[in-house]
Amino acid sequence: MNRLSYLAFVCIMVIPFALAGTSSVAVGLETVTVTGSTTVMPLVEVSAEEFNILQSGIMVTVSGVGGSGVGIKNVASGFSDIGMSSREVREDEVALYGDNFREYLIGYDAICIAVSQSIYDGGVTNLTKDQLRGIYDGNLTNWKDLGGPDLEIYVVARMVGSGTGDLYNEMVMGDLTTETSGADTYTQNNAEMKTAITKSDKAIGYLGFNYVRDGPLRAVAYEGVVPTAESIRDGTYLLTRPLYVITWDEPDAGEQAFIDFLLGDAGQSLVEEIGFLPAAALSSG
Repeated sequence: MNRLSYLAFVCIMVIPFALAGTSSVAVGLETVTVTGSTTVMPLVEVSAEEFNILQSGIMVTVSGVGGSGVGIKNVASGFSDIGMSSREVREDEVALYGDNFREYLIGYDAICIAVSQSIYDGGVTNLTKDQLRGIYDGNLTNWKDLGGPDLEIYVVARMVGSGTGDLYNEMVMGDLTTETSGADTYTQNNAEMKTAITKSDKAIGYLGFNYVRDGPLRAVAYEGVVPTAESIRDGTYLLTRPLYVITWDEPDAGEQAFIDFLLGDAGQSLVEEIGFLPAAALSSG
């Protein structure tokens, strides 16, 4: 049993006792709720499991419904204590909610361009920004025009509110609000995106680095550079993004304790174990 499986097992065994009725363990237990980005969620979820086991005064609960935009909104509205985001808070969000956000960089990820295994095997192993724009705006519709098989391109994009989708539009399509009119379907999260790509023999989509490490899909090179830990770390892979947890105003004691855990040695080792890069990775070169 590996470390992550062990933590999940222990958490399943321990948490019901910690939450049971009015038991003495539950008295005075502070709850910290975390919502937002499905990209950041796997890291924060396993970190919360370990954090909850290591101490008994705070219970962290994690939900990845709605994406980065929802996490930011939930923090501003008081619906959750901490938001997860795969991008910075935008200026329009500050204008809408106020300037009380506090952002904490916990790691780095990359937006990977992924295709169905059969498309990769058929010769599509590298795509440029212009080619991706052509696919997602509907001007390129057949893989044969990109060196692949004679199959229509099945284009998968992310729904509005996704941090991954926002950054893809900004970094690849050229504008945050660009309409991806060539998309055939839209998904809510990375897991749905992976499923859509792997269930097709002609699909393309974009998702987080840790979602392309297994299954019948392959990450293609972007502008000639394959996404790897090394190319993300040295900045040669251009679709790199920061991962944040966010609070509204200064965090209270429980929120700060969990943030300190995420930024400490134990949390940062989990960053690497999940498949991201530690917060200091890019700044340290």
